[in-house]
Amino acid sequence: MRNEQEMMGLIINNAKEDQRIPAVYMNGSRTNPNVPKDIFQDYDVVYVVTETVSFVKDKTWVNAFGDLIMMQEPDKNDFGEEIDFDFTSSYGFLMLFTDGNRIDLRIQTKEVVFEEYGKE
Repeated sequence: MRNEQEMMGLIINNAKEDQRIPAVYMNGSRTNPNVPKDIFQDYDVVYVVTETVSFVKDKTWVNAFGDLIMMQEPDKNDFGEEIDFDFTSSYGFLMLFTDGNRIDLRIQTKEVVFEEYGKE
């Protein structure tokens, strides 16, 4: 399993190398000093992006994080309701990799980030 330093480097370097990602931040249990660390913690990451459509339409960019076992896209789930979801401002990817690491990555435009940041 890749360690925390390797994963953080991968997450940050991926953002640095992609001009569509001007900023990145984390939330969730890894950012809370009151939560004890354990092997089940995932990386809750937000990429602030210039636009979301290219990330959603061509998902090959997630290959930079490693070999996937599975990826879920919860914003795509309409639970049979045939809801037309607008993914032009925010979209999520839940990824599990062969080494056991998990990244819950949300892409958000800066407008959404200004609304959401600091709520957690």
